[in-house]
Amino acid sequence: MHDALEPLIRAIRAAQAPSGVGTRIVAVDGAGGAGKSSLAERLASRLGASIVHTDDFASWDNPVDWWPELIEVALEPLAAGQPARYQPTKWGDAEKGPIVIRPGGTVLLEGVTASRQAFRPYLAYSIWVEADRELRLRRGIDRDGEQARRQWQRWMDEEDRYIATERPADHADAVIRGDQDLWT
Repeated sequence: MHDALEPLIRAIRAAQAPSGVGTRIVAVDGAGGAGKSSLAERLASRLGASIVHTDDFASWDNPVDWWPELIEVALEPLAAGQPARYQPTKWGDAEKGPIVIRPGGTVLLEGVTASRQAFRPYLAYSIWVEADRELRLRRGIDRDGEQARRQWQRWMDEEDRYIATERPADHADAVIRGDQDLWT
């Protein structure tokens, strides 16, 4: 059986952390509903990696401007060989306990804006997951319910601004389609 992820796995394993960064941090970026989370889960399983989810910092009210906290409590400690420690954002009724990510090896930074310019000095490798807007919206509504449509549309407008401003696909080491079921 052909493994569509094998070239990506090899590229990640070959990637070197930037000078002064003690953990190989790999961004899995893309707009909401593109397939980032499922790809990150598959990669984590294959690489023995932990995942830092940007959704643990973002919220419906703050979809893209939460990043200074992620740098402070996750990227800077991991770069220095220290554990990342943080309390995830509460989404709806779901509350998670504190998270600790150990340094060293590979850590995936998964989520919307994971490869933003402010994070690039920490990144060994960057993946942009691309999918059509209609598919992404449908996936979001399927997951969160029709009552979340307005939030999804507002969220997608914020994502569009991020994509137009930072052009993350242009800076990615790999651009892959999230609508072709390569890893599901």
